[in-house]
Amino acid sequence: MIKKFLLMSLVLSQLAISCSSDDNNGETTTETEQSLAEQIANISKQPYSKLTPAEQKIKLEAEANEMLVQLDKSKSIAATGAIENLQLLLDASQVDLFGKKGNNKVEKIMNVSGAYGIYTWDDSKKDWVKTDSKSELKFVFPANKTQTTNNAIFTAKSTSSDIKIPTEDVNDEFFFPTSADATLTIDGVVAASFTQTAKYSNGKETPDEFGYKMTIKEGYAWEMSSTKATENTAKALFSYNGKNLIAFNSGSTANIDELLKEDALAQYRGKANGLITLMDNLVIVANMDLATNASEEAALEKNNPYPVFPDSSDPKADYKKYYTAENAYRQKQSEGMVANYNKNMKLILVSKKDGTKIADVVVHLEKEENSSNLPVWDSQNKYWDQWSGQGEAFTEIYYYEVYYLKFNDNTEVEMGAYFSTGFEKLESKFTDFIKAFEK
Repeated sequence: MIKKFLLMSLVLSQLAISCSSDDNNGETTTETEQSLAEQIANISKQPYSKLTPAEQKIKLEAEANEMLVQLDKSKSIAATGAIENLQLLLDASQVDLFGKKGNNKVEKIMNVSGAYGIYTWDDSKKDWVKTDSKSELKFVFPANKTQTTNNAIFTAKSTSSDIKIPTEDVNDEFFFPTSADATLTIDGVVAASFTQTAKYSNGKETPDEFGYKMTIKEGYAWEMSSTKATENTAKALFSYNGKNLIAFNSGSTANIDELLKEDALAQYRGKANGLITLMDNLVIVANMDLATNASEEAALEKNNPYPVFPDSSDPKADYKKYYTAENAYRQKQSEGMVANYNKNMKLILVSKKDGTKIADVVVHLEKEENSSNLPVWDSQNKYWDQWSGQGEAFTEIYYYEVYYLKFNDNTEVEMGAYFSTGFEKLESKFTDFIKAFEK
């Protein structure tokens, strides 16, 4: 789970999507007044905890369970089912919002401007009925897939930018919006509201600034915003009734515009750092040199070519030599990847509440052996038969990376085993929540 949260933070940073929070905990100098680099530097100075790995595990599991209590309330969110059903209906029957050329995705409704119309679901015909409108874009439909009565309304309004949508699937008369607002009502009550803002420059499709907020009637909120500059900033916050559950704060020197090009070079990935905070306590600190890591991976590929497969029509082909070389290739490749990660990706787990570091994240290489038989030459049919099972026994070796927590006493515990039960459930519930609104 921790690895997935890190990847999510990295994606936010690379795409320049972020949001802000105001939490000063009564301190004279607040976190939001400090730069991200200053926050990371201060957190990294904290001493290591004196708790044993077993004691830490009990403590962290308790905090994960506390967050589960908050996320459990998300089961009753009516907006989730309504958004899912709207997507199902758009999949079942195309609307002419995009000239019936593009994919009907709910997310696109807030990402185009200048499109209007009222679309009402006709359950008997299993189709949308359009009414012209010059001022709004509205969908009237059942709030869940078991209903036939239209009791939900999704309305979106936007202000156009001068940036055209760069896809052949959509008529080029559509533009990205500089602002967009949407409201979902169920039975006349607002179930969810969405706001989005963006600023563009120089005709580029990636916004210089971006902001997004989703508010759910039951008390949940998901916020993101960003600034694209020499150093990109990216933040995101998931909260319940004003209490922070998960917060991302990341920065990156990546050249976003260059990365969007097909021939993007590794050097444009730059460096990235970030903080991932769970329940305002458990903090994952990340310092990553993405450009160096990418260039070293490329050098590894160049200097460790994959062995050439033997000519299957050559009776003298040396398959043992090939498979031995393949084992050596996999080992060198995996060892290089792990070394690059440990050198360029620095992660620390910190207890904000206790003011102590918990553990560093390191990666080790583990191997798995697979017994097989080498191919044998079939002189009658003139080919190498590797399925006969008659050839010399041979062991193929495969390698995989395993993440470990390294504690102050140099004890190492595999992360998958350490962050189990409560954290696994937490990951699942959080992922399900976000996916419901990504449609």
